[in-house]
Amino acid sequence: MFTGIILAKGRIESVEDIGGDMALGIDASALDAARLNLGDSVSVQGVCLTVMRRAGGVFFADVSQTTLGTLVQGSGVNLEPALRAGDALGGHMVSGHVDAVGKLVGAQEDARSWRLEFELPQSLMRFIAPKGSICIDGVSLTVNQVTGQRFDVNIIPHTREVTTLGDLKVGAGANIEIDVIARYLDRLMSKE
Repeated sequence: MFTGIILAKGRIESVEDIGGDMALGIDASALDAARLNLGDSVSVQGVCLTVMRRAGGVFFADVSQTTLGTLVQGSGVNLEPALRAGDALGGHMVSGHVDAVGKLVGAQEDARSWRLEFELPQSLMRFIAPKGSICIDGVSLTVNQVTGQRFDVNIIPHTREVTTLGDLKVGAGANIEIDVIARYLDRLMSKE
C-alpha cells in the first residue's frame, strides 16, 4: 500500500530483457536504504515492484506490461517505498496496481500550476469523479473536471519539480490507477 506522495526521484540504471518481460536496475539512492530490503515493495512510476536484489543504492525488480516498458537507461522515475504503520497518509490509498496507461492529451499553464488533461478507456471513466482522487505515475492528485473519456488535474510548482510529471509531453503515456475505494464500491453495487 502506498499514499501517492513521492519521496524521491530515481533513475533507471539498467534495462534487461528477460523473455518478454524486463528486469530494471533502479537508482534509489535518495531513499532510505532500510526501506529497500529483499522482498520490499516500492512504487516506481505508480507500479508496485518487489526488490529482487540490491547493489548499493540500486535495486533490481522484474517488470511486466506498463509504461515502465518504454523506459531506457537514464530515464527518471517517481519513487515511494511501501507505507508503514505510523506513516503519514498525505495522499490517498494507492495499491500500485495500474488500471490503464492513459494518454496526456493537453498541458497548459493555469496561474502558477499546470493543468494536465488525460484520456482513458471509456470503461474506466465511471470511476473518475470531480474532486476525487486519482494516481498518475505514482502521484496522488485531485481530479478537476471529467468530460467523455477525458479528465484533468492541476500540478503545483512543487509537484512539477519533485516528480516526473513536469517532464511529460503531450502524447505520452502515463500509468493510471483509479481510486481503490471507487473500485470496491463498484463491485459491491454490481448485480453479479
